[in-house]
Amino acid sequence: MASLLESALPLSHSVSSSLTSSSSISALTCLFPTNVRTHNQLLHPRSISYPKKPLVCQLALDEASFFEPPKAEIIGSLKIKLLSAVSGLNKGLAASEDDLRKADEAAKEIEAVGGPVDLSVDLDKLQGRWKLIYSSAFSSRTLGGSRPGPPTGRLLPITLGQVFQRIDVLSKDFDNIVELELGAPWPLPPVEVTATLAHKFEVTGSSGVKIVFQKTTVKTTGNLSQIPPLEVPQLPEALRPPTNRGSGEFEVTFLDSDTRITRGDRGELRVFVIS
Repeated sequence: MASLLESALPLSHSVSSSLTSSSSISALTCLFPTNVRTHNQLLHPRSISYPKKPLVCQLALDEASFFEPPKAEIIGSLKIKLLSAVSGLNKGLAASEDDLRKADEAAKEIEAVGGPVDLSVDLDKLQGRWKLIYSSAFSSRTLGGSRPGPPTGRLLPITLGQVFQRIDVLSKDFDNIVELELGAPWPLPPVEVTATLAHKFEVTGSSGVKIVFQKTTVKTTGNLSQIPPLEVPQLPEALRPPTNRGSGEFEVTFLDSDTRITRGDRGELRVFVIS
């Protein structure tokens, strides 16, 4: 009888014996034809009509291997997404409410994947000259961002050029460098100047940075580059505002070798790339 059963069901036996021997298979379900063989058919194998289609077997594997892209590759694609979101916004001066939302969402994606920043370990990554490519504060249409500052546009003939941050982790120097073009009465050409706002910085907590204003230096460029730098005098102590408007705090929310994202004490989102 055993040999008869083996000859009657050769396919199911061979499939099950070969598959169950594999350690990667946890379950095997075979869908047999609906016409069940009777005892008489088993005794007379020639009367058995085998199905024209092969048996359908459904396998359940113990485990499936899913290959997740490396973290650096994910961050690289998210950087491209962020750069696409802020491109064409003139550092944020031309940003609409929808642009602000898209940039903020793209930055949050990078921050989530990158994880918390620890400047006690990665302080050296701050070193260098960083170019500002986006600031949500510039959407207020003033050079001071969310703080008081000269307006851009028609009220004053001031055109904002490139903005940089120069950071020296050894001397704790933190300079904001702003290129400006000042309009002049016709037929005089516009005056190009570079203003350097010098600060000292210190790290607060794991990812916070506090900057303290030192001085402002203005240097003409272009046709007037031969003029020596001019240090802008500060107001007398008695006339200074109670809070130093040149100082501030921000948190570094993402930092690697070529990209830095910060969020200011007034909610400003800023994106820098190494230059």
